[in-house]
Amino acid sequence: MGSSSPSLHPLAPYGWDEGWEAEFAPYAGQGFLPGRVVRVDRGQCDVVTPVGIVRADTEFVVPRDPMKVVCTGDWVAVDPEGSDPRYVRTLLPRRTAFVRSTSSKRSDGQILAANVDHAVVAVSLAVELDLGRVERFLALAWESGAQPVVVLTKADLVPDPVTLAHLVHDVETSAPGVPVLGVSALHGDGLDVLRALVGSGTSVLLGQSGAGKSTLANALVGADVMDVRAARDIDGKGRHTTTTRNLLALPGGGVLIDTPGLRGVGLYDAEGGVGQVFSEIEQLAEQCRFHDCAHHTEPDCAVRSAVASGELSERRLESYRKLVRENQWIVAKTDARVRAELRRDWKRKGAAGKAAMEIKRGRLQ
Repeated sequence: MGSSSPSLHPLAPYGWDEGWEAEFAPYAGQGFLPGRVVRVDRGQCDVVTPVGIVRADTEFVVPRDPMKVVCTGDWVAVDPEGSDPRYVRTLLPRRTAFVRSTSSKRSDGQILAANVDHAVVAVSLAVELDLGRVERFLALAWESGAQPVVVLTKADLVPDPVTLAHLVHDVETSAPGVPVLGVSALHGDGLDVLRALVGSGTSVLLGQSGAGKSTLANALVGADVMDVRAARDIDGKGRHTTTTRNLLALPGGGVLIDTPGLRGVGLYDAEGGVGQVFSEIEQLAEQCRFHDCAHHTEPDCAVRSAVASGELSERRLESYRKLVRENQWIVAKTDARVRAELRRDWKRKGAAGKAAMEIKRGRLQ
């Protein structure tokens, strides 16, 4: 079921374009319908198609690879009208995917949203800023292929504009190349700028429970489409009001995927994303004497020199080290070469530490 122009296609409000039309062409000849997944729930999904939203079973696309399961935001081919039961027959190739690790004890990835252009990280100003967590979200966002945006929600709780400007600046320092907006969904402050940013393409809304994501989604949609509960006064944390990932067409253009609150955000093979978040450290590292400098005690370390001079904060360096270690660990679980390199590195550091202790104890001269 096609159209002479993708812009006139019934799925155009959900992101249908010439690229998706070309990807779907082989399946159109088989009588299947194109559609975009708006929600996934226990082996079934809701798919918006040219004939409306249909319920379809994902049985035919249950792969061994957890990275290829049907996800909100996917473009799919589904059975035509009259099919009972109705199945998703295939996934169209993804352009981008926001992925996190499923557990600290496993090496599987979990796709939170597919075919995303903007990753909107919601951070509540009702609690103290956790810049390390912001950096973690941004590493995954950059790695996904999407353009990150940080939204400091509940800005009405910071009535002093100078204080708000300082908070925005603090986040900007930790988010090079990323727009940072102070937004009050309650009063509408900053919403126009955010609407302009997400008014084209697909955006995924990410953040912890209580960050105000559902309130922000309602404000962008212009209707109470998501359930909202107040955060606890004691710590600003909220309960999960969004329990599934939902895809919503925005009235001013663009598509929004709202996600449940994320308690844990583990990295998943995000080396490039970490490098993007800490681009100034990566640039400084190029000036270190050793190309594999760990920025601890090595001589002529440009990164440590930047910390000593105040050019780089110790907090930011520690955050960088933490994310690099975590990413190496998750990659090593599935990459034998990386595991071997890490073992050699650990042995080398262990031997150096042992020798240093022997010298200190006076056993070696």
